[in-house]
Amino acid sequence: MKKVLVAGTFDFLHPGHLALFRQAKKHGDFLVVVVARDATAHKIKGRKPFFSEGQRLDMVSEQKRVDRARLGNLGGSLWDVLLEERPEVVVLGYDQRVDESGILSFAKERGLSLEVVRAKALEPEKFKSSRVKAQLGI
Repeated sequence: MKKVLVAGTFDFLHPGHLALFRQAKKHGDFLVVVVARDATAHKIKGRKPFFSEGQRLDMVSEQKRVDRARLGNLGGSLWDVLLEERPEVVVLGYDQRVDESGILSFAKERGLSLEVVRAKALEPEKFKSSRVKAQLGI
């Protein structure tokens, strides 16, 4: 079984997120989606998510391509999750500000063999969370 991991906030789940899950699932048999904790989302994005981490986890869990959804670690980081989940592939969103070479270096130092893939955008002028929120007036 080839495990694929995707991580994000997934506030206002929209077609762009679903396209990310679809692309990720093509890289393996088992898709794990890590939903950012509220505190982590606030730290990275500078604002609290509209939906709580529990609500976002529920929405992601209900997606047919997602084999398992989980919350990120409290006070932890993506590094902790990589060590726990041990995926063979990490799929990053087209706009995620994550250093691909940093993930690969971390994995290599810890004996993890993984590939990092950058997903393609699905109409980013329409399906980006900040644009969806703007359209809703939030």
